[in-house]
Amino acid sequence: MFFKRLGILAALAVMPAFAQVSSSPVALTTDEVLSPIQHAPMRLHEVPTKNGSVTSENWSGYAVTGSGFTNAQGSWIVPKVNCAKTLEAYSAFWVGIDGYSSDTVEQTGTISLCFLTTAEYYAWYEFYPAASVEITSVPVSPGDTMSASVTYNGSEFTITITNETTGKTYSKSATVAGAERSSAEWIAEAPSSTSGILPLANFRTVSFGDDYTDIANTNYATDSSVTGLISDFGAGVEEITMVSSKGKTEALPSALTTDGSSFKVAWKAK
Repeated sequence: MFFKRLGILAALAVMPAFAQVSSSPVALTTDEVLSPIQHAPMRLHEVPTKNGSVTSENWSGYAVTGSGFTNAQGSWIVPKVNCAKTLEAYSAFWVGIDGYSSDTVEQTGTISLCFLTTAEYYAWYEFYPAASVEITSVPVSPGDTMSASVTYNGSEFTITITNETTGKTYSKSATVAGAERSSAEWIAEAPSSTSGILPLANFRTVSFGDDYTDIANTNYATDSSVTGLISDFGAGVEEITMVSSKGKTEALPSALTTDGSSFKVAWKAK
């Protein structure tokens, strides 16, 4: 499966990805496979006039800003990609700390991708800028309910991801130099290779949060002054719409649900 994905990236002329995947932050185990796909910090497109919103060329969803984040928890339902609409395309769904306005991202999530007309799904983690790692011990299928968390204990970050449908779970810890802990995020992403942002797979709609997954305290975060759901961060809440480099909408988040925890992101264009 890994080498099939390398073939996709090679077709996109991104073979330098081998240089990226050599920099894993920790020794790999039998549960892990290096990935040529990266999950980079947000690439800002512009700040619209609407307060609390931005457009990005690789992220869609919600971020909350603050200081000293120690926890971010999320949940989502793995969407089924429509590979008849988007050949050789990628989409990622994750929860993390950092990356909204900083240079690291501590994150874990799932991938839904298209290899020609064949869909593939898997779980992963990344302590960016180190390599992304596929988690082979947590198989993923469309329709599965996922929960995930990123925590900081004063010296290192720990990611945990669980397939609530199958009961399979996985955790990993690492130190991340330069992590600012200045934001937490719940994101639908167009991943990247070393040559840039990859085409966004048609994931139709992805649902994040307790109101859709029935997993309590998601989507939820803790920083130095706030512990709560997305809306509890008030003026620190940022709604993120994904657009192309020319400003065409590619993925659009809904408003938060009435309890401030949950939202959907709809695919609009590749």
